[in-house]
Amino acid sequence: MLGELLHSLSQPLTGLRCSLELSLQLPLELSIEEVAEQQQESISAALQQTEKVIGMIQLMREYLDAEQPGPEAYPVALAPAMRSVIEELSSIAEVRDVQLRLMGTCTAAVPVPESRLRLALQYLIAPMIEAQPVGGKVMLLLGESPAGAVLRVEGARGFRELERSATQTKRNLVGATSASVSVSTLCRVRLAIASRVLETAGASLAFGDGDDGHTGVDHARVEHPGFVLRIPRRVGAPAE
Repeated sequence: MLGELLHSLSQPLTGLRCSLELSLQLPLELSIEEVAEQQQESISAALQQTEKVIGMIQLMREYLDAEQPGPEAYPVALAPAMRSVIEELSSIAEVRDVQLRLMGTCTAAVPVPESRLRLALQYLIAPMIEAQPVGGKVMLLLGESPAGAVLRVEGARGFRELERSATQTKRNLVGATSASVSVSTLCRVRLAIASRVLETAGASLAFGDGDDGHTGVDHARVEHPGFVLRIPRRVGAPAE
């Protein structure tokens, strides 16, 4: 995964270099206004590529930190964290005309820093919202049983459809397969970070209906409509 990210870094870095070179190699016959305009365009393009580089480096840090023990001593309640994440993502869903509904509750807690838990939930749920068609729906079902807590997320379209849509969009806009691969890589890295955070805390994450044994990020590429997060009682039981 880190190898793919490092490979993807070469694209924005190359674009950054090209933008800077263009700003230094403007034709002498250009007017002052034309020079200023082209330099402004080059600087704008360079800033965009710089933001991409910063974002990828941040993902690398998150990926490496995901398996490290957190600084917080007490488990974080899942239900309140879920409600907070849903509230943050509701604006994205509204803009895309996608219904986002959370039903049920649980008393489970996850032994992971709250910031990491929220990040993992965002990386799992946000792609589901983006994958839905206009007027689509993402259902989040929280439940509890003697075995532990379960979060089941279902949508009309799953991660594979998101990856296809992003890839096709990039091809249409840029006409470059390498750029499409970067979109796919970033999507899978975010899912890998979420998986690492949750599984390191003792939970299990399955993409699909959760009953066919398909776990891990590679299986998120299969055409499944969502994911299932299970928190065993031994992990999620509230402190007495």
